[in-house]
Amino acid sequence: MIDHGLHDRTGRRVTLRDVDDENWRAVADIAPRDDQRAYVAALAARYLLLSTRENVWTSLAVCADDTVVGHVMWGVDDEDGAYWLGGMLIDAAEQGRGLGRAVLRTVTAWLAAQPECRVIRLSYHPENTAARRLYESAGFTPTDAAEGDEVVAEFTPAATPARP
Repeated sequence: MIDHGLHDRTGRRVTLRDVDDENWRAVADIAPRDDQRAYVAALAARYLLLSTRENVWTSLAVCADDTVVGHVMWGVDDEDGAYWLGGMLIDAAEQGRGLGRAVLRTVTAWLAAQPECRVIRLSYHPENTAARRLYESAGFTPTDAAEGDEVVAEFTPAATPARP
């Protein structure tokens, strides 16, 4: 379990847990709001399949107390060793409670603490202004690189410490 002592606005403790036999169905059922489907998968099940089939990503269940409320995945780029975040999705019914910020800060702090981690990257659609604001508030800076039609942003742990 990854726990940095963060809570959502309702006081629930936010943790990241391995996807396992007990929680994978709840993770697979996580779905965004309808207006977010242009930017993320319609269900977290797609991200779970990427994690199991491509050997690039590792999926984590996002929990508020003991309830699965989202999904996030991470991986390491074989070419340059950069750590990547992907598939961050908070269930539509759970949004607006500060979970996204708590998840981003928790996973970023955990990845930054890995001995080999020099940079953390993620990508987002340029029209997804809510995601851009969230990522920039956590210290991610847009780069000149692109991942398909998405903006690549990065966080350098040594330059900007992750705030819990």
